[in-house]
Amino acid sequence: MTTEWNSSPLLLGNGITEIGDNAFSNCYNLTNITIPNSVTTIGDFAFYNCNKVTDITILNGTTTIGDYAFYNCNKVTNITIPDSVTSIGGYAFYKCNNLTEITIGNSVTTIGGSAFDSCENLVSVKMGNSVTEICGCAFRGCKSLTSITIPDSVTEIGNSAFDS
Repeated sequence: MTTEWNSSPLLLGNGITEIGDNAFSNCYNLTNITIPNSVTTIGDFAFYNCNKVTDITILNGTTTIGDYAFYNCNKVTNITIPDSVTSIGGYAFYKCNNLTEITIGNSVTTIGGSAFDSCENLVSVKMGNSVTEICGCAFRGCKSLTSITIPDSVTEIGNSAFDS
């Protein structure tokens, strides 16, 4: 089933605390997403294949970004992960091809496997100082990556993490 949106933003109320698995999967005409600070969890596949989204704003309050959460949101150009987030799931931003800049907040400890895999136009990554693990293939296929800050807190970089 395909959910159709009329090229409009997603407006979520402040009473929402969780966005469940597959909640907005395949909403092809969704263009802007703002996650309010009341949301603590963005579930697996929550915005999977929302390929017209140009802007994602995650406000401070979210702690978990699930697996495949923003998979193939390929029109987004930059993303800031707020300080409240502690983990970024596997394949969370996979195939976000137009993503050029990522800022990862100071509470993220784990960047999941293939989290930013195939973000071909990604140029810059700024990681907060709490990241301890960059899982395998996290930035694989990021052919344009020219600037990355890996903090001293990182103790493990997985296989093919930066393989282009």
